[in-house]
Amino acid sequence: MTAHRRPPLTDPRVRALVAAAGGRSHTGPSRRTFLLGALGTAGAATLLAACGTGGTTGTGSAPSAGADLSETDKLVRWANWTLYLDQDDSGTRYPTLEAFTEKTGIEVEYSEDIDDNDSFYGKVSGQLANGQDIGYDIMTLTDWMAARMIRLGYTQELDRTRIPNAENILPNLADVDFDPGRAHSLTWQSGFGGLAWDKSKVPGGLHTVSDLWAPELAGRVEVLSEMRDTVGLIMFDQGVDPGGTWGDDEFAAALDVLKEKIDSGHIRQVRGNSYAQDLVSGDAVAVIGWSGDITALNYENDDRFEFAIPEAGGTLWSDNLMIPIGATHKANAETLFDYYYDPEVAAQVAAWVNYITPVQGAQAAMEAIDPELAANTLIFPDEATLAKVSTFRSLAPDEEERYNGDFLDVIGA
Repeated sequence: MTAHRRPPLTDPRVRALVAAAGGRSHTGPSRRTFLLGALGTAGAATLLAACGTGGTTGTGSAPSAGADLSETDKLVRWANWTLYLDQDDSGTRYPTLEAFTEKTGIEVEYSEDIDDNDSFYGKVSGQLANGQDIGYDIMTLTDWMAARMIRLGYTQELDRTRIPNAENILPNLADVDFDPGRAHSLTWQSGFGGLAWDKSKVPGGLHTVSDLWAPELAGRVEVLSEMRDTVGLIMFDQGVDPGGTWGDDEFAAALDVLKEKIDSGHIRQVRGNSYAQDLVSGDAVAVIGWSGDITALNYENDDRFEFAIPEAGGTLWSDNLMIPIGATHKANAETLFDYYYDPEVAAQVAAWVNYITPVQGAQAAMEAIDPELAANTLIFPDEATLAKVSTFRSLAPDEEERYNGDFLDVIGA
């Protein structure tokens, strides 16, 4: 599909939405289950599976939370991925964050410090194990890593009385196996893993993962350092549903393909979010990437790229807002969670990041400013779109350790 160019913040419709989002609190939010109703039972079950990817490692007693300084220190520190929050035309300001500060008086230190789940975990796990402040009050991690963090006791339990808008979460995301009742997390966005390419350099496009291995693309292909997306797509290409029943043999077969393509130099690099920079620079022309990134890149690069779910199938995942165990501004973080679960704010974010929003009422708010985006199935997926994707199945702790270790060995991490 052709990527939609996000409206600039000078667009009066968007300015009005931002003003509305910053100007009032929705104490009586809409209960309209737009996505659940549009998808039906089968589609809802598929999206629910996006949050069912548990499997952790580690044992031991959980650390204790520290003191909350929110009442006297009006600050919250948020670690997120790149291209994952609305920006102004200069790319230096975040309008919804500024509206949040104006509304609440809470300053936000926002950092695009997450490139992939494993590298972030490696940086902070030691401090988390000791209950120390890691320098962030909010971390935004994918389901399987969220499951690990929660099981190890590295997150604080949410005070839902401070987050009334959390009732707006889509019903099929409200209760997940790794966090029953959403006691420790709220979905930030969901999205698809698939194929992306520079249309001028790959004029025929990509339809299957095998198309990445065309000789003319050698040395200009990149894949994701997220195991579940890269290995999951290769498994699909081999006729194996990564969300279904499979074991060591199927995983090893997909890993063999990845190893051969890395060792031969066909795959230039295995990257986290930084693959997007390589597409823009031209160092990479074809990738395994994430749906919303490509739409965001197209806004800045004259619709230069294309994204597609492979014919055999793509991956579906969710990222989650959580408060680390040593965070010192818990109440302020919960105030920010509540703000971003306002449907109008959620619509503003979705209009820029172009991922699947978890907030009921956001589609209706989007229709008021951009009906084309409201109909975009990469943001508000219909049943036909969800039928093309699957969530990597839950891994037992021993599988998580073995498979992740084997994957890291192959990519040289």
